[in-house]
Amino acid sequence: MANVHIAAPLAVSSALCVAIGDVLQQRAAHRISGRSVDHIELVAKLLRDPGWWRGALVLLASIGLQAAALGQGSVLLVQPLLMLSLLFALPLSARLSRRTVTGREWIWAGLLTVAVAVIVVVGHPQPGRSSAPVHTWAAVVVVLGPLLAGCVGAGQIRGGALAAVLFAFVSGSLWAVFAVLTKEVVARLGDGVWATARAPELYACLLAALGGLVFSQSAFRAGPLTASMPTLQVSQPVVAAVLGVVVLDETLNTGRAGMVALAVAAVVMVVAIFRLARVEAEATRHGLEDEQRGGTLDQPV
Repeated sequence: MANVHIAAPLAVSSALCVAIGDVLQQRAAHRISGRSVDHIELVAKLLRDPGWWRGALVLLASIGLQAAALGQGSVLLVQPLLMLSLLFALPLSARLSRRTVTGREWIWAGLLTVAVAVIVVVGHPQPGRSSAPVHTWAAVVVVLGPLLAGCVGAGQIRGGALAAVLFAFVSGSLWAVFAVLTKEVVARLGDGVWATARAPELYACLLAALGGLVFSQSAFRAGPLTASMPTLQVSQPVVAAVLGVVVLDETLNTGRAGMVALAVAAVVMVVAIFRLARVEAEATRHGLEDEQRGGTLDQPV
């Protein structure tokens, strides 16, 4: 049974950790200069950056909080609440960039908050099953696998802003898969630690997280943050919502009028996420440029 009163605070706490961790890791990824590096080499370089590790530790806490939230609520409930991370990242990015948050940015932040509230309250997300049969996941792999592989191939060929968008979409999709698999892993904890350790969902979950991490860093490095961050922030909740419905049979409990309100709220949420992610990206870029001009930027690793 879903427990909204427990799941919601856990999801919001996870969103706060996501905001802090993302900002730290984005700045670390853009400190790397010099020749182009591939996905694995980029991560290897980042592993030697203390700032990246601080972000990683905070993101690890966010993953634990997200898992706890998914143990109490549906993917359709938790994922929209996680998008509130942009609200927390907004003042953090502004502070690091030594600027003030504009009125227009607060308006978009307010619209995002209202949209998420509508989805959670009006939609009243209902949990489905806690795990999915193998043939369901096989269908997901058949559909999603070639799409993501095509994005990776096209990104490596084209490079630049397009690569940043494509890699960010791959990362967001993998983090969405991670969210659904995490719910399955948490459900298996009731069978005991050893049963969970033998579950294939656990290792698929870890692979999805690793892939999401690698391609998010590649997206941040491939092109401007204004291209990668909005794509990453939008693709994750959209793909997760689709998987929640298709894989776990989750539903929204509302009437016809409520569905209209949810459709409007979904559009507003996507637009607000896109706008706020661009703001955060610009703030991070300007902050790094200011550091470089001031001579305080860390030496490339």
